[in-house]
Amino acid sequence: MGTYTIKLPDVGEGVAEAELVEWHVKIGDPVQEDMILAAVMTDKATVDVPSPVEGTVKWLGGEVGDTLAVGSALVKLEVAGEGGTNEPDENPSEGTEKTGAEPRATPKTGAPDADDGKAASQNSGRPAEKASARPTTTPGATGAGGPIRKPGEKPLASPAVRRRAMEVGVDLRRVAGSGPAGRISQTDLDGYLDGGAAPSAGRGLVADTAVTDVRIVGLRRKIAEKMALAKSRIAHITYVEEIDVEALEELRAALNRDRREGHPKLTLLPFLMRAMVIAIRDQPALNALYDDEAGILHQHGGVHIGIAAQTDSGLVVPVVRHAEARDIWGCAAEVVRLGEAAKAGTAKREELSGSTITITSLGALGGIATTPVINHPEVAIVGVNKMEIRPVWDGSRFIPRKRMNLSSSFDHRVIDGWDAARFIQRVKALLENPAMIFVEEGR
Repeated sequence: MGTYTIKLPDVGEGVAEAELVEWHVKIGDPVQEDMILAAVMTDKATVDVPSPVEGTVKWLGGEVGDTLAVGSALVKLEVAGEGGTNEPDENPSEGTEKTGAEPRATPKTGAPDADDGKAASQNSGRPAEKASARPTTTPGATGAGGPIRKPGEKPLASPAVRRRAMEVGVDLRRVAGSGPAGRISQTDLDGYLDGGAAPSAGRGLVADTAVTDVRIVGLRRKIAEKMALAKSRIAHITYVEEIDVEALEELRAALNRDRREGHPKLTLLPFLMRAMVIAIRDQPALNALYDDEAGILHQHGGVHIGIAAQTDSGLVVPVVRHAEARDIWGCAAEVVRLGEAAKAGTAKREELSGSTITITSLGALGGIATTPVINHPEVAIVGVNKMEIRPVWDGSRFIPRKRMNLSSSFDHRVIDGWDAARFIQRVKALLENPAMIFVEEGR
């Protein structure tokens, strides 16, 4: 038997290090050739690391959240035959080749190995398999005196066990589990009740003192870093304006009814995108990236609109490139395509970068007003709040109208408040008179 070391590969583009965001294996797992071992994240994308050989995992080169250098040891496999050995078979716990965090030992959750069983048999006078089958203290006796777990440690149990415990008024923190890693079964719960422990029903509410530590890693860490950078370097000014979208909604509904086959269903976003493109013609400084270290504002001719999208992994910003060259339907189709790719995790690097101005929307959860954080190094972001029917005074009476707010932030270092307001007022005029969007597109 030999040891095969798999190192963090060079993922290209001058990347020198990557963050470990997910393990797909643990110590002791068998590995097949081309099986994915781990996922690492660079500033550009998340990359899966496959195994080039078959073997068994004997050592892992870090914990989720660790940053590893390219070329450092990532995984060590025990492989068959001398031909598969690329280094001496050393003790993996020494970690002599590892860069970064110390080697991580995986807790045992199943049956003990032969040596553990022998020791248990010698200490207890029983066969090894019986000594490890159940805890030495019965569930009923253990729980009666109070919580048996450390502060912050949550009991492991299936939803069915948790539901039953809640129905009978039992605090599962008081119940010892006989399953792997102390998992509580229905039998354990029966034992607790049979042992004379009274249910807690009728005693009032129970204080929950648990504290769960969640390490911020992967995409969530990237988002945190970017938000901190934006807030620390950009002097934000937020401008909120109310928009009457009654006419826009009527036009949108009519276009959706008569849309051609293959055309996507129109939402508000394509109209807003086209309105922004038209408004930027008169104010190109808002479609720009600010290099504050060099003191240069890079004004772009192409309008590349980032659309902030929420995914299961966190916030991403797919980019509709050259919105100035797309009509309403073209913008709508690209928004749909990029949104589906972002949610599926298949969006390419170039589709998630390169924006020059951003739109952010919380949809129906949009609230009355927000204070969007600018997507550094851009200088403007337009925030869409929820649409609702509001009473509007027409000079003689209140009438119901569909209204919404735009909450938009600007980099006050290079964009004056007057210019920010003028930009939003131009967008407002176009959205409130949506036919003008099509007139302007023909110019």
